[in-house]
Amino acid sequence: MASHNDLGKEGEDVAVAFLQDKGYVVLERNWVFQKAEIDIIAQKSDKLIVVEVKTRTSAVFGDPQNFVNPKKIQLLLKAVNEYVSLKNIENSIRFDIIAITKDATNLQIEHLEDAFYYF
Repeated sequence: MASHNDLGKEGEDVAVAFLQDKGYVVLERNWVFQKAEIDIIAQKSDKLIVVEVKTRTSAVFGDPQNFVNPKKIQLLLKAVNEYVSLKNIENSIRFDIIAITKDATNLQIEHLEDAFYYF
């Protein structure tokens, strides 16, 4: 596995633990529909939370959350529509980003709730 894949998996593991510590119930990890992958699908209270995790070793090229572009958002919307249809979910949906910056000595986590809106 390439080192960027290792970093991404490590970031997702950190994000799952972070969410669980905050009382979220993780329902799915790496749920795939066609060309779209949802990193984490969780639930808290009556909301379905769709989480995109971005992990970087530095912010030299920009904050991790800045790498969630309109095309990625479109793919997430397509995937979550399929997910709620398959699972017959009627909960409200929230889209979050967990941005992780990890270098040799530091780990920073930023949880952006309602990072973008579902229309």
